[in-house]
Amino acid sequence: MRVARFAHGERIGYGVVDDDALVVLVGDPIVAGFDTTGERVPLADARLLAPVIPRSKVVAVGRNYAKHAAELGNEVPSEPLVFLKPNTSVIGPNDAIVLPPESTDVHFEGEIALVIGRVARRLTRANAMHAVFGVTVANDVTARDLQRREQQWARAKGFDTFCPLGPAIETEPDYDALRLITRVDGDVRQDGVSSDWIFDAPTVLEWITASMTLLPGDVVLMGTPEGVGPLRAGETVEVEVPGVGTLRNPVVAQAVTG
Repeated sequence: MRVARFAHGERIGYGVVDDDALVVLVGDPIVAGFDTTGERVPLADARLLAPVIPRSKVVAVGRNYAKHAAELGNEVPSEPLVFLKPNTSVIGPNDAIVLPPESTDVHFEGEIALVIGRVARRLTRANAMHAVFGVTVANDVTARDLQRREQQWARAKGFDTFCPLGPAIETEPDYDALRLITRVDGDVRQDGVSSDWIFDAPTVLEWITASMTLLPGDVVLMGTPEGVGPLRAGETVEVEVPGVGTLRNPVVAQAVTG
């Protein structure tokens, strides 16, 4: 089942994607389940939004593909390497990624994202996936020059618009057979599969929740495959996970004021 968050007229709602329409849900399915109102909204008449606004945080896993670690000259970590992105960095499909003036080397990083569905603390590998509501598509946009220069990654990863999510959440994916494809202006730049994760989803969730509680609506980014590269104003970046959807965002330069 694919679930989307959408705007239609003056309202914002949630719906199940059914061919070319959204079957409107009573409320946020993470909280209210999948009861429907009986209404159908044509997809053509709706604007898809980020399918979830993380309640507290986005937790990301760095260097979770061996070839990506190698392309940046890094060793493969011996344990999950995690960092935080603020929920204020989240945008939705077709929203613009804004290149900040503080960086001259902003990169795309297409990723598969886990959406948390319940309070999760001290998970084990055996029960970890019960805390996951589903998967969506993400782009861990990164100011690479700031990341190289600063020991902490919060600024490099945390600018407004640096975490596009969407267009929907797939609630019943095959976690072992997810594919991710990133394109810039139609050219394929990344093509990876979840079976290449160094640390799989249960391992990552066990690791994260040993130190912090995940809340319903929090998002976990599972790392990016090789092929990352710079974004330029005027380009469009697409991240596709077949069976989940394609996340498309234009890239713009931040307007200079004053």
